[in-house]
Amino acid sequence: MAIEPESLERRLREAFGGPAGAARVVTRQAVDLDDSGRYSADLACELTNDVVVDELSDAPDGTAPARWNWWIGSLEVAFGGYERFEISRYRR
Repeated sequence: MAIEPESLERRLREAFGGPAGAARVVTRQAVDLDDSGRYSADLACELTNDVVVDELSDAPDGTAPARWNWWIGSLEVAFGGYERFEISRYRR
């Protein structure tokens, strides 16, 4: 698996702060995206913790889930089929 969940969750908390639930839900969605193979097929590269953190760092200010949704939205516009990975709510 390219995504290492425990490491990613920790890195997201360190990079973007917020409640533990925010990092946890983004990590779950990243694992689901990785498992789907969609990102690797569309971009011909592996989805890794570094990719997730780098992409979320490019997003406008906000929580990790808001940044995730911004990135997923850009993938949806570019390739389609990514809206199922958006975060609609999470427990803090």
